[in-house]
Amino acid sequence: VQGLCPAGWHVPSHYEWTTLEKNAGTNPGAFPYDESTMGWLGTDEGGNLKQTGTSNWLSPNTGAANTSCFTALPGGSSDGGSFRFVGFIGYWWSATESGGLAWLRDLYYTEARVYRYTDFKSLGYSVRCVKD
Repeated sequence: VQGLCPAGWHVPSHYEWTTLEKNAGTNPGAFPYDESTMGWLGTDEGGNLKQTGTSNWLSPNTGAANTSCFTALPGGSSDGGSFRFVGFIGYWWSATESGGLAWLRDLYYTEARVYRYTDFKSLGYSVRCVKD
C-alpha cells in the first residue's frame, strides 16, 4: 500500500514487518507470519532495531544495538493532538488491517523484544516507508 508514502515507496505489510523481525535477531521462530500471534515476541530483535544510546531513548534503552541499521526512534503517540510517551516507546503501523483495526509494532525503552498487536487507526503512530 503506497498511501502516504512517496511514489516508489509503500507502508510495509504485517508480512514485511515479520520478515524484518525474523532477520533482525536470534529467534526467528518467535515471529510467525500469521495474523493471530500478539504480545511480546523474540529475544533481542527489538534491541537490534533500536537506535543505540540515550540521546533519544530514555535510559536504560535495554538491548539497543541497532545491528539491523533500522535505527528505530521512540516517537511516542498522538491522540487528539497531544503527544505522549516520546522517549519511552516507538510505535509503527503496518498496512495490514484486521477487523477494522491495523497491525502495529512497539519497541520499549526497557525491553529488547518486540510487542505486536492491533489497534484503532484513529491513533497517531509512526510509519516507516519501504522502497518498492
